[in-house]
Amino acid sequence: MAAQRKATARPLVGGVGISSHQRVIDEASGTTKLALAEYYLAVADRLVPQLAGRPLSIVRAPEGIGGESFFQRHCGRLKMPHMRALPKNLDPDHARLIQADNITAVIEAVQMGSVEFHTWNARSDRIERPDRVIFDLDPDPALPWASMVEATELTLALLDELGLRAFLKTSGGRGMHVVVPIERRHDWDCARSFARSVTERLARESPQLIVDKMGPQNRVGRIFVDYLRNQKGASTVAAYSVRARPGLGVSLPVSLEEVRHLEGADQWRLGNVRDYLSTRSDDPWSDYGNTRQRLGRELLERLREGR
Repeated sequence: MAAQRKATARPLVGGVGISSHQRVIDEASGTTKLALAEYYLAVADRLVPQLAGRPLSIVRAPEGIGGESFFQRHCGRLKMPHMRALPKNLDPDHARLIQADNITAVIEAVQMGSVEFHTWNARSDRIERPDRVIFDLDPDPALPWASMVEATELTLALLDELGLRAFLKTSGGRGMHVVVPIERRHDWDCARSFARSVTERLARESPQLIVDKMGPQNRVGRIFVDYLRNQKGASTVAAYSVRARPGLGVSLPVSLEEVRHLEGADQWRLGNVRDYLSTRSDDPWSDYGNTRQRLGRELLERLREGR
């Protein structure tokens, strides 16, 4: 009887009891719900700065990633007391947005079946002023990784030509994310217009590789540089978040040199990423917090005119 109680007891992870902790959430890797919670606790110092202060969307897969999964970005009747409910006026037509400002909120979300954590491009204290632009390079799954490397290099080269610095991370799935920090002075229309103009120019200059229209039929043999994540309410998976896909890939900050030597965007997974991070000597995003850039009218005109 005592052994049975011990087997069914909820182990604590960061002070949060994890129920059904032995349940396998990913058949491909054999990962349990407990292992997912322990991973997030282990990377708390890296993950929480990516989440804190930003409206959050979570991907919940209560029966594991082989079952039904769904996005949630508003308060519900979930038992997550450390998850912050944002003021109603930030999204008046819906229930209150949520925000994870500490690792306890993350672990509580995992306890409720969450796997992925996605954030807005703006912070909740000035939600009408995004502080980054993100390009999501989404490939035809049949393309080799070399094509993704080339598309990443082309995107970085154009941004550099415009005088903008960008930071890279794997999506944890098939593609790459190119992140451009910007000053908190531009509205959503400006950010989206800039992102769209970059994508359209890339597609004009490299039509054999890059397309600016979404949909599987448009990216056969090519890569869609998705600019649509730069509108209000859209979100992108956060760095260090696990993906709800077989193998549990992890979205991870990388350098361009690392991208060139990867085998795919899901090379780092929950099963190997902690060992990798423990031996990593540098942080490719070390300058991210000090980088803020302006999207001026002249820059937008240069993009449209192709100069």
